[in-house]
Amino acid sequence: MTVNDSGTIDYKTELLRKSIHLCSLSISIIYYFVTKELALQILIPLTLIALLIDLSRYFFPGFAKIFYSFFGFMLREHEKHSEKKNLNGATYLLIAATIVVIIFPKVFVIPAVAVLIVGDIFAALIGRKYGKHKFLAKSLEGTVAFFVSGSFVILLTPKIEGSFLEYLIGLIAVAVGAIAENISYGWADDNLSIPLSICLCMSLLYAILLPELNLVLPNVPV
Repeated sequence: MTVNDSGTIDYKTELLRKSIHLCSLSISIIYYFVTKELALQILIPLTLIALLIDLSRYFFPGFAKIFYSFFGFMLREHEKHSEKKNLNGATYLLIAATIVVIIFPKVFVIPAVAVLIVGDIFAALIGRKYGKHKFLAKSLEGTVAFFVSGSFVILLTPKIEGSFLEYLIGLIAVAVGAIAENISYGWADDNLSIPLSICLCMSLLYAILLPELNLVLPNVPV
């Protein structure tokens, strides 16, 4: 397999898959305007429904036939593995969003989910089309694309005080997320590893560099 090859779907389908993926930016946008409680009231039922649908295709042949007739062309081979019963990326994304909303403050969650969406899109599209140089598990070009696009997200997402250190922490977290996206290939779903790694990194760096800062965004529902 070449370094710019995702292996199981063609580039046109990848574009469609990432276009749908872009809609998930609504998670970060909506979470900015609503409370944690309301966000979980929305996310938890959606996640459970996604899990039910995703797992049902492995146990009910009739349902599987309908499911694959609509969505099968967009799934990667590992997402259709009947023995391992892997979940698809959208389900992992909802699981990840629910987990980070439960555990981490909003100031970490909003950029983490947004970086996942934007960075993953650019990493996949740039990596597949222009990736020529191997870096860890994927291509250098895809990983750089993730970092650059994710850095723009950090510049645009809300901060508590807007200090230089907050932006620096965000950029370091994006770099960690870019590595997570790269090395997750083949053993973990990056929709889960990216937001978790970014939130964990931000938690650690805020605790070290800004220990006295109250991790609550001003004028935003808690």
